[in-house]
Formats: sequence, structure tokens, C-alpha cells
Amino acid sequence: MTGNGERVEILLVEDNPGDVRLIEEAFKELSITVTLEAVSDGDEGLDFLYERVEDAAASVPDFVLLDLNLPRMDGFEFLEAVRNDPDLARLPVLVLTSSKASDDVLESYELSANAYLTKPTDPDEYASMVQSVAEFWFKRAALPTLSA
Repeated sequence: MTGNGERVEILLVEDNPGDVRLIEEAFKELSITVTLEAVSDGDEGLDFLYERVEDAAASVPDFVLLDLNLPRMDGFEFLEAVRNDPDLARLPVLVLTSSKASDDVLESYELSANAYLTKPTDPDEYASMVQSVAEFWFKRAALPTLSA
């Protein structure tokens, strides 16, 4: 169960507007309230998280959905920066990428990703994937509370 009960906040680090839209639409279908903040690269993602950590009135997202192939700062660099920051190190990060390369899977887990998910090729499959993520991460898993 999430720290917010029936409300979940997610940071989506994704540069493809089409994927952002598909993910947003899929989360709207859930029976819980999801706040989805989308940024287009790792630098923006880190800025967003650092602002939340510094603002006592703000909350850090419950978890991050992270694409690997991003402009400026890629997903691996983002993940490494998050894991090296004591305020963010416990933040669950789920890699969500089109890459099926075993090297990408290995590096993601070596950088302590919490899961590696491959983007569906069929737009209709996004809803199924999001439903599975929500079932596990929102209803089954206990998420850490990060002090903001």
C-alpha cells in the first residue's frame, strides 16, 4: 500500500510525447487517483526531485517510471544520480523502455532499478501493463516513505 492511501504520485521521465499520452490515458482508467508528472529528460527529472526534496510542503513521488533513451541525461545517468543521493536512494524506480537488450537489463539492475519493463508495441497493451504495475506497486508492495 502506498504512503498516500488511495492517491499515488508518479514521476514519468519520458521524451516521447506519444508514450507519455498512452501512459497518462492508461493511468486514468484506474480506480485510484494518480498524479502523473511528466518530464522529457533526466536533467528535468532530477531538478523536479531535488525541488521536491528541498520544499518541505511538497512530497517526493511514490515512484519513478524511467525511459532509458533520453536526450541530455540518459536513464542510466539519472538512475545512478538518484541512487547516489541520500535523500532519493530509496525511491522506487521502474525502467520502462523499448530496449530488450540484455546489457540494458543488466545495467539497470546493477544501478538498483526496482523493475525493468519493456514498452508494449501495441497501444492497447499499455492499459494492461499499467494495470499490472498498479496492482503490484499500489496494492501489494509497501513503498518507502521519503522525507521531503
